[in-house]
Amino acid sequence: FKKFKTTKAKSVVFGFLPILTWLPSYPLKQYLFGDIVSGISTGVMQLPQGLAYAMLAAVPPVFGLYSSFYPVLLYTFFGTSKHISIGTFAVISLMIGGVAVREAPDSMFAVNGTNASQVVDFEARDARRVEVVVALTTLVGIIQFVLGLLRFGFLAIYLTEPLVRGFTTAAAVHVSVSQIKYLLGVHTARFNGPLSVVYSLDAVFRNIASTNVVTLIIGLVCTVFLYFIKDLNERFKKKLPIPIPGEIIVVIVSTGISYGMVMSENYGVEVVGNIPTGLLPPKIPDFSVFPNLFPDAFAIAVVGFSIAISLAKTFALKHGYSVDGNQELIALGLCNFVSSFFHTFAVTASMSRSLVQESTGGHTEIAGLLASLLVLLVVVAIGFVFQPLPTTVLAAIIMVNLLGMFRQMKDIPALWRTSKIELAIWLVSFFASVLLGLDYGLVVAMGFAILTVIYRTQCPKNALLGQIPDTGLYFDVDEYEEAEECSGIKIFQSNTSIYFANSDLYVSALKAKTGIDPAQLLVARKSQLKYAKRDNGERKAVNHCSPKDHVYTNGQMTENHAESESEDDFFLQRLTPIHTIVLDFTPVNFIDSVGAKTIKSVNILCWCCAGTLLSDLRTLKFFCEPVTPDLIFPTIHDAVLHCKHSRDVPVCPDVQ
Repeated sequence: FKKFKTTKAKSVVFGFLPILTWLPSYPLKQYLFGDIVSGISTGVMQLPQGLAYAMLAAVPPVFGLYSSFYPVLLYTFFGTSKHISIGTFAVISLMIGGVAVREAPDSMFAVNGTNASQVVDFEARDARRVEVVVALTTLVGIIQFVLGLLRFGFLAIYLTEPLVRGFTTAAAVHVSVSQIKYLLGVHTARFNGPLSVVYSLDAVFRNIASTNVVTLIIGLVCTVFLYFIKDLNERFKKKLPIPIPGEIIVVIVSTGISYGMVMSENYGVEVVGNIPTGLLPPKIPDFSVFPNLFPDAFAIAVVGFSIAISLAKTFALKHGYSVDGNQELIALGLCNFVSSFFHTFAVTASMSRSLVQESTGGHTEIAGLLASLLVLLVVVAIGFVFQPLPTTVLAAIIMVNLLGMFRQMKDIPALWRTSKIELAIWLVSFFASVLLGLDYGLVVAMGFAILTVIYRTQCPKNALLGQIPDTGLYFDVDEYEEAEECSGIKIFQSNTSIYFANSDLYVSALKAKTGIDPAQLLVARKSQLKYAKRDNGERKAVNHCSPKDHVYTNGQMTENHAESESEDDFFLQRLTPIHTIVLDFTPVNFIDSVGAKTIKSVNILCWCCAGTLLSDLRTLKFFCEPVTPDLIFPTIHDAVLHCKHSRDVPVCPDVQ
């Protein structure tokens, strides 16, 4: 017992700190060089992206550098993926920025309490937005950590791939629109909520006459250069030892030019501004704003985890290892929660950086650790160097990095050919998120995705099955010409589970497919038997069958059944040539009490097939008169053979 407890404790510790499972056996000679190259390459990307995505999060750029250090460092110890790059990401940053702008709008910080002069206390505004963003990040971390402890790693499956891809494409539209003003050098308010894209475009076009030409030229040149470098890296990725670091090149060059030409003063070019050297001391978040932030925090927590786990699984499948969804939730939760005390905003995995980290030879989380140390070096030693960096350069970096998301538009023709329902999910997710905003759009998209599941159960494929001659195989008679219906037997199949929402539809489909209404047939049958009994009083006892008087097991009948053979056959032939309906339950995953009662109410000669469903039917007390376990068969063929055999000695319908 003591040994068991020790093993259990060791398993828990190793599960919580995955680094303990791989670091002791880390092969220095094989992995170290690749991890160093990968770490430097990823860190070089991390720097400009951290600065740029801080703009999306509506906080000063230096907080993007903090968010590129602390969470990455922590993920090295708690994460299970060897290749994803944790840090700032456009979609999450934009969602965070929307919350910050909503909770701390410019109007709250207008000088002298008036908006007439359009003068805003930017320092006070930014300080408040940082407080809101840090509190939001704390709450995101708590939610992710708790969900991980509760083993909710499966949560990501409810964000189906078409939904996530439509959502992230919509986020790319939001991000692109939000960066146009920085490319043009115009000053407009930041909009949030429904139709924010429309309002943002309207504001830009209204102020387009005030475009700063120098800012526009710098932005366009950087955009073209970055696109060229990105295309070059893609074309020659097999020949290049490491990708050309286009982003850090434009940052260094544009910073040098801006500093040398004093662009902020001479040409009115907006620059990054003050970047304090060193790390800020830890600070407790403002817990008072938690109630207002919970819905947003939950959405960010789920989206962030969904993006991270999808990337992690992709790389794990490619390289032959496994990732733990629950531990990934815990890792992300700790990254966000702990880091929030050091002034960071919520992070997740970045697709572009993860691809660079993997393609440049990264083997383990050591690559991410080295990337974070590179960011730390910049923050502590040379962060002030980037103060003259034009913000239009950061906008160019953001927009070029969105190209991968916009390529997801190619999903539309592909889904049109393969799955119209998944195409509908993609389009609803995209348009709802573009028009209503990312928060409401995500809710609408998830609701629609759930409705499609309900729709699939409400509109299943119903079929009548026929036998392939001289075999025990049964297929849809409408799709297979060789399939022939069995004489006197209808075999009905519906590829759906049966529950309260579709049980009546199941019975309606049964009637429509077989051409038989069990209720009317039963009434007519009883009526004819009533008149027959009146004319033949001597055989009344034989014809008046009840479940208790007549029970059979696999074809064994009482003598009374044999005596009623001629009369039973006579009335069945006058009512319908069909004497038996077989319900194929093999596609049925579950059945609830309403579904069981509905199926049981179909009072006709009815034989049912079921496999794993048998225990559920027993739990629901399905097997009581007139339905007995003798009516259940493991295969359709067994049921058909028994039906054909039982016609030699017919039985009372109430028993069957």
